[in-house]
Amino acid sequence: MTRAHLPGIIAMAAIVVASNILVQFLFENWLTWGAFTYPLAFLVTDLMNRIYGAGPARTVVFVGFLVGVFCSLVGTQIMGEYGPLVTFRIAIGSGLAFLTAQLLDVSIFSALRNRAWWLAPLFSTVIGATVDTAIFFSIAFSDALAWIHPETDVAWANEVLPLLGVGPAVPLWVSLAVADWGVKLSLALIALIPFRLIVVRLDKHTSLA
Repeated sequence: MTRAHLPGIIAMAAIVVASNILVQFLFENWLTWGAFTYPLAFLVTDLMNRIYGAGPARTVVFVGFLVGVFCSLVGTQIMGEYGPLVTFRIAIGSGLAFLTAQLLDVSIFSALRNRAWWLAPLFSTVIGATVDTAIFFSIAFSDALAWIHPETDVAWANEVLPLLGVGPAVPLWVSLAVADWGVKLSLALIALIPFRLIVVRLDKHTSLA
């Protein structure tokens, strides 16, 4: 790790901390405000990979993972209306989802880095975000995985309701996962703009140096 990597490390840490705080606040019926900040982690990872390579990108991912673990430990000690703000299942789901999805993002980006400029960031983020959503919500809320921590009450998340209020009947956590996934996919497309602008600017600066 060098001083050049510090902006990426700081950005990732800030995103993880902000997301852990904002996830406590609802946005409409199916999302939390954290759903809008967390996907930015993929942008940071992809920029680090594009500019410095897979090694520094993985370093940033591991820093984000450690910060996330710390936030989860703090959250388990803060009591809300229905118990700890972060349950054991949420902590496991969050950490495992982040680490798996981000490292997968790094691998896919590296495999596609010599293709069209948009292919690597888009595909790596879409696949990583999909894996992230599937791992987190199933571990944290699925009744089928209640054996992970039987003391965690996930009855509220398994209430059967129409998907996003209009579709077929599914457990509530499925609607939460679909909404979260939709935001991640939308932001994956939007993030191509800052990704391209930052990379072009840095490439131009390097060529002039």
